Amino acid sequence: MAPKISLIIPILNEAEIIAQSLSALQPLRSHGHEVVVVDGGSSDASQTLSRPLADRVILGPLSRSRQMNAGARVASGEILLFLHADTSLPEGADFFLISRMKQYGRVWGHFDVHLSGNHPLFRVIENLMNWRSRFFGIATGDQGIFVGREIFLAIGGFPEIALMEDIALSRILKKVGPPLCLSQRVVTSSRRWEKNGILRTVLLMWRLRLAYFLGAEPQDLARHYERLKSP
Repeated sequence: MAPKISLIIPILNEAEIIAQSLSALQPLRSHGHEVVVVDGGSSDASQTLSRPLADRVILGPLSRSRQMNAGARVASGEILLFLHADTSLPEGADFFLISRMKQYGRVWGHFDVHLSGNHPLFRVIENLMNWRSRFFGIATGDQGIFVGREIFLAIGGFPEIALMEDIALSRILKKVGPPLCLSQRVVTSSRRWEKNGILRTVLLMWRLRLAYFLGAEPQDLARHYERLKSP
């Protein structure tokens, strides 16, 4: 039998999009995979809207890394796929993920990414993101990181830090083995870029990642991010 995938989706006040996002995952549930939603304490109807469309909806701490770790602890699949609420999977994602992991003997990886907006700069940004991930072996949460459950639990899951948990996890998993980089593209919302300005968002994320690689504390970066992300 093919391995079971547990899709783990951390949310916080996503009532506007969560029903549509989870509805798109129903074909995967019909294939025997499961959807686990981890709410960080939403004040809207996110949990209520999620329950009919997920196998499990649990309450987790207000921290994306801790939410995803909480989801992994209750997941039953052999493969964990961490997915943002505003990111959609390509058709046949389960087939490509499972078959390529087996074919290449990889224990973790990610998809390429496509940003939903139509601005020409988005095509440049997404291609740079995909190139960077392939060259450096570092994935971001927007790309749908997946990993074998046993490996994930053995390394202690996501480092429970305030920001850059995806990059921190990639660094750890690179020591286990190289990532599987799937050319099939997830589509992630460009709402953050459009709201805060495309170039402004790019520069902000570059500054934060550079600071992180130079040793800045994630909690300091998170405070800086919250202070600067809105115009």
